[in-house]
Amino acid sequence: MSGGQTKNAALTTALAFHYQVLIGLDKCFSLEDGQSIWFEKDGDVSLISSDALASTQTEVKDYSSALTDHHENLWKTLKNWLAPEFNHTQYGILILHTTQKFGPTTRLNDWNTKNTEQRLAILKAIFAERTEEQLNADKPSEAIKLQKIVMASDELLLKSVLGKVTLFTQADNAENLEKRILSKPVGIPRNNLSSYLHGLVGFVYAQATQQSWRIKHSEFSAKCEELTSLLCKKKFTFPTFLGYEASDLEVELHQDRPFVQKISEIEHHQMIPDAVGNWLELQNSLLEQLDEYPLYRDKTVKYQNQLVKLYKLAHSSAQLEATDTIKSSKLLYNRIISEQPLSMENDIPPIEYKNGLIHDAMDDEERDLKWKVEP
Repeated sequence: MSGGQTKNAALTTALAFHYQVLIGLDKCFSLEDGQSIWFEKDGDVSLISSDALASTQTEVKDYSSALTDHHENLWKTLKNWLAPEFNHTQYGILILHTTQKFGPTTRLNDWNTKNTEQRLAILKAIFAERTEEQLNADKPSEAIKLQKIVMASDELLLKSVLGKVTLFTQADNAENLEKRILSKPVGIPRNNLSSYLHGLVGFVYAQATQQSWRIKHSEFSAKCEELTSLLCKKKFTFPTFLGYEASDLEVELHQDRPFVQKISEIEHHQMIPDAVGNWLELQNSLLEQLDEYPLYRDKTVKYQNQLVKLYKLAHSSAQLEATDTIKSSKLLYNRIISEQPLSMENDIPPIEYKNGLIHDAMDDEERDLKWKVEP
C-alpha cells in the first residue's frame, strides 16, 4: 500500500470520528439535569438519563451513497443492537443517524411510521430476496453475512429492538452541523464563534479517559458559560472610519442632496468632498452586517439627537454674533465640523462618524437644519 493511500485512509477515519464528536456535541445542548452524553459506551453516541425511556443510543454514519434495503449500514447497526453484550433495555430509543437519503425504491422510507410487526415484515421481505446460492456461497458479501445474523436472532429480541429503532436520514453533514451548533450561543460576536466551537470541541475531547468518555450536563453548561464570558464583547466598539474623501463622480451623484445643497448655499464648496465622504462612510457602516448592529443603530440614533441639540445651540449663538452671513456661516461650519466628538460611554467615536451624523441630520428635511446664519 502506498504512503498516499495510508494517509488518505487515516484522514477518512479521522474525519468520520470528528463527525461523531460533532453529533455528540450537538446533543449536549439538549441535556437536562442529571443527564450525560457518552462516547463509545454502547456504540457511537449515547444519551444516558436516570429514566431509561429518555435514554437514546445513536449510531452515526456519514455516507454519500443512498440508504437502500440491503445497505450494510442498516444491517450492521441492527446486528450491533442485537449482540449479547448490548443491553437494549437501557434505552428507550435506538437511532441510526445517517447523512444518507433513502434510495428511490427502498421499503425503509416509511420505517418510522410502522409498528414493530410491520418493521419485522419489511426485514423478512428484504431477506427473502436472497437466493439460496447467495446465502450458501463460500464467500458471501458482507451485507449477506449481516442479514443472516440479524434474521437468525431470537424473534422476541428482534421485535424488542425493532420497536425502538428510528431512522434519521439526510442528516446535516459536518459543515452544516457546525453551523447549527454555532447558531446556539447568544451574545458572542461572529468573529469569535470559531473560537467558541473550537473551545467546545476541545472540551469534549478532553473528557476522554482510559476508562470512559462522558460529558455531564453540569460540566458542559459550565464550559458554555465560561466560553461565553470569555468571548462575548465586553465593550461596544465602532466600525472603522477612514476619513474617506468622495470622488468627483460621487460628489456629482449626490450634489442634489439637501446636506450638499446647504453647504453650497454658504459657498463652502471645497468642503463638499469631505462632507460627502463622511456621509457615505456613515451610510455604509449602517448597512454592514455587524455582530452588534442593533446596538450600533440604537446608539447612533441617540448620539445624533445629542449632536443636533448642541448644533441648534451653536447656530443660535452664531446668529446673535453674526455680522456677515457667508463668513459667519462658514465659521459655524468649521467650528462644528472640527469639534472633537462627544464621549459615548467613556469612548470617543471617530470624528468622521460624528460629522457623518451631522450631515445626515442636515439631509433630513423634517429637522429643518441649515448652516446658513442670518444676522
